Order: sequence, then structure tokens, then C-alpha cells
Amino acid sequence: MGIKDDLTKRALGLSQKALEKLMADEKRAMQLAAAIGKVQKGKQTFDKAQDAALRQLNFAARGDFKALGKRMSSLKRRLRELDEKLEAIPARKP
Repeated sequence: MGIKDDLTKRALGLSQKALEKLMADEKRAMQLAAAIGKVQKGKQTFDKAQDAALRQLNFAARGDFKALGKRMSSLKRRLRELDEKLEAIPARKP
């Protein structure tokens, strides 16, 4: 086992112990869950505001790129299927 693996194992063990101590108290665990929820809601609000600002400036938002990526993937898959069908057709000799 190398140094890197040993350090990784120790770090995971320490973080697990710290998390267990943190979650041992139910009240503290609920406060932590509420804080994480607030952070997630804040991120969603920020993302929406960022998208709106980008659209106002006539820039593409992150969601637009995701949708475009999915569409391109679908088209690529369809093109591959059509190519396979074309290859399966026997070539005619003139």
C-alpha cells in the first residue's frame, strides 16, 4: 500500500468519525440538514437569476447547452443507426 492510499484511508476514517460525532446529536443533525436545504435553495435561486441575466444579455444559459447536448447525442445515435442500415443494404453493381 502506497503513501497516497494510506493517507486516503486515514482521511476517510477521520471524516467518518467526525460525521458520526456531528450526527450523534439529533438536534444538531436537523440543524445541519436545514442549513444544507437553505444552501440548495440559494443555489437554485442563483441559477435562475443567472439564467435570466444571461437571457437578457442574449447569451445562452447553461440549460440551453444541456438541452443542445442531449439533442446532439440523440442525433448522433440516430445517424449511427441509419449508417448501420445503409451498410446492411447490399451494394448493386451497375
